[in-house]
Amino acid sequence: MKKEQIFLGFLLALLCTGTVFLWISSARTVQAVHDDLSDHILRFHVLANSDSDEDQTLKLSVKTAVLNYLETALPENADLESTKAFLAAHEAEIRKIAEDQIASAGFDYSVSLSLEPWYFPTKSYGDLTFPCGTYEAFRIVIGDGGGKNWWCVLYPSLCFVDVTSGIVPEDSREELRTILDEDTYETLLPAETASESQTETAGGADGDTRPRIRFRLVEWLASLL
Repeated sequence: MKKEQIFLGFLLALLCTGTVFLWISSARTVQAVHDDLSDHILRFHVLANSDSDEDQTLKLSVKTAVLNYLETALPENADLESTKAFLAAHEAEIRKIAEDQIASAGFDYSVSLSLEPWYFPTKSYGDLTFPCGTYEAFRIVIGDGGGKNWWCVLYPSLCFVDVTSGIVPEDSREELRTILDEDTYETLLPAETASESQTETAGGADGDTRPRIRFRLVEWLASLL
C-alpha cells in the first residue's frame, strides 16, 4: 500500500510539473504573439449605452455610420501611424457623425472618443482568433457604456471587409501577413488553414509540426493564478 501511495504521489507530482511547464510555455508563446500584434494593429471599439434592444441597435447604427466615413476618408494605403494621426485630426467630424446618429434615433446620449490601450479577452473576427491582452483601440463609448461592444481591426483595414460568411477574405489575410511575423500570423488562423499554409511554406512537409496556441486555455489558466 505504501509503495502504491508513493507511486501515486510521484505521478501526481509529474502531472503538476507537466501542467506548469505547459502553462509557462504556452503563456510565453501567447505573450510573444500578443506583443507582435499590439505593435502592428489598431482595433475599433464601439460600446453601447446598455444591453437593451434599442441601445444595441443604436450601437450598430453608430458603428456603420462611422465606418462608412472612415472607409472613404482614410488616406489610401495609410499605415498604422498615419491612421492614428488621421483619427486624432478628425475627432470632431467622427464625434458629430456619432451624435447625429444618436439624435436621429431619438436619444440624447453623450459620446466619448478616445485612442488608448484597452484590455480585450480572446476574440474571434470571422475565422481569425486574436489572443487576450491589451491593445491600442479607437473607442467610441455611447452614454454610460454599460452594454455589449462591437469591435473590428481598423488597421490593417479588416473593418471594411464582409465576414458574415465567417471567413476573412484572402487579400485581407495577406495584408495581415505582410505586417506580422509569420509565426504570429499562423496562430491567428484556424488549425486546418494554418497547417495547409505551413505545408506550402515548408515545401511539402507533413502537416503542422508546431503546436497550435490554445489562447482560451491559457487565458483560463492565467485566471486561476
